[in-house]
Amino acid sequence: MPAQQQAEIVQQHARRPQGAAGEGPSLPARLGPGAAVATVWYLRLMALLNIVAVVSLPFREEVHEHNGGEFFTPYLATAGLVSAALALFLAMVMRRRKRAAWMANILLAGPLLALYAAALTRHQYNQHVFNWVSALLTALFVAALLLGRKEFRAVGDRSNPKLALIVAACGIVVSGGIGTLLVDATNKAHTEASASLADEIVYALLRGVSVGPLADHIEHVHAPRWVDITINVLTAATFLLVLYACFRAPRGRELLGEEDERRLRELLDKQGERDSLGYFALRRDKAVIWSPSGKAAIAYRVVGGVTLASGDPIGDPEAWPGAIEEWLQEARRHAWTPAVMGASEEAGTIYARHGLDALELGDEAIVEVSDFSLEGRAMRVVRQAHNRVRRAGYTVTVRRHGDIPESEMAELIEKADHWRDGATERGFSMALGRLGDPADGCCMMLECRDGEGEPRALLSFVPWGEHGLSLDLMRRDRDCENGLMEFMVIELLLRARELGIERVSLNFAMFRAVFERGSRLGAGPVLRLWRSVLTFFSRWWQIESLYRANAKYRPVWEPRFLLFENTRDIPRIGIASARAEGFLTAPSLPSLFRRRHAPAAGGGQPTPAHGSGR
Repeated sequence: MPAQQQAEIVQQHARRPQGAAGEGPSLPARLGPGAAVATVWYLRLMALLNIVAVVSLPFREEVHEHNGGEFFTPYLATAGLVSAALALFLAMVMRRRKRAAWMANILLAGPLLALYAAALTRHQYNQHVFNWVSALLTALFVAALLLGRKEFRAVGDRSNPKLALIVAACGIVVSGGIGTLLVDATNKAHTEASASLADEIVYALLRGVSVGPLADHIEHVHAPRWVDITINVLTAATFLLVLYACFRAPRGRELLGEEDERRLRELLDKQGERDSLGYFALRRDKAVIWSPSGKAAIAYRVVGGVTLASGDPIGDPEAWPGAIEEWLQEARRHAWTPAVMGASEEAGTIYARHGLDALELGDEAIVEVSDFSLEGRAMRVVRQAHNRVRRAGYTVTVRRHGDIPESEMAELIEKADHWRDGATERGFSMALGRLGDPADGCCMMLECRDGEGEPRALLSFVPWGEHGLSLDLMRRDRDCENGLMEFMVIELLLRARELGIERVSLNFAMFRAVFERGSRLGAGPVLRLWRSVLTFFSRWWQIESLYRANAKYRPVWEPRFLLFENTRDIPRIGIASARAEGFLTAPSLPSLFRRRHAPAAGGGQPTPAHGSGR
């Protein structure tokens, strides 16, 4: 085993809690994981019982009977949607091992258990067996909380309490106001004295807690059943928003700093040949986490509670396990869902050893310059298209970004923004997100001009080691000649040897294997159905056309994978990926409540993004 890998294993082992020599784990340590799981299942059961009690009149009356007079029910069993929402949400955040959720349960269930214990010392309560059962279930839940307390390590965002207070205040005003208006408009009490506004407000607030007998003693107020349920639903929705604000995962706002960027560039200089997506780790809206040795790093962004890494780890593959372990520990500490977009098969194998599963997303089109030629019947269509555009008077200039004068670069940036399709900037895993930054002088720019010398299209490539390029940005004038992008790519491939380029990474073709294999003779019914579905959606998302556009260069197809821990997290990861790539835009709070960030690396204001063409 290499010395570096041995050192990382020793460091990882040193971080594990050690007991005394010859001693096994203590009883709480052995029971802790099971106790933590038991608390989650108890909360799920209470959520189900409360929902059943709300929709089932006999069961609801039974719960109401045991919540009144000389009876009491187990923790969170109240036959109300608020309790159901609380139990369900607590179950979700307890499953993610949130420390704040554990504390909330202790603060709610602990005093309740003490109250039950005190009540059972009195004769009127200890004569009922159900009260003993309720107290026992509550005690078992509290005991499970105490035994499993060390399992709940995930921390929350420090801004959560402030946000929760704001949401609670606004929610109470809105739901209470609507509830009071409904009660005033539908009050069916027929008495000589009319209900006061205070009585209606109290009634609405109590109905928000439960649809049971809590509000029945309010004089002169008797609202229809649908009003009671509506108020309870509004309060439950408000309560869910407050809970989300309390227990949401940290936003992961740390951006790529100057020191991290400098270290990443050093790793790319040494190991940049390994991954065509390596340079995209320098996006300044990503954070970076390092292996203990500092010889490998993972770049990621937190989106919707998902810590989303892209491509392979940067640096020495022998140090990748250390970086992966640090990244996973960071995810567990903040209750983030770990996922990797666009990992290679080599990296996917190492991630799999750390508990992640893989799903093939598609293939990256890589053209080996030594194998590329326009000769032959298979390239006839491409050759004809190239000749047609060239006869139309278009020319291509190939330069490094650092060789472009500042005034010309400013003009290209303005053109790129004007040619962008839509206002939303897209790209994350295979896009740099900026254009014209002085730090990216090694990037390659292709400018296509018409016969009059006017810029009509541009391509930008980032370095892939010393002898490779990886496509970053594609922009063109919509009124220009068709086939301009293909013309530029072919011009680059024909000149690549002069530029010292040996391979070029082009677009990523999602689900390429489905289109290729699904059209072959003997393809199975499932594969043909899957191909038909993708073909249908290609009308809007150009899935198949992107594959066809890349296949014309006869590239080598390199598979790329999505990596995840649990299958149930795939929908959430998919939404986070779509948000990161710019296909979905999540609603955000007004700027008044946003936390301001430090400027991006390089001083001054963050460099504006200018887009991705992948």
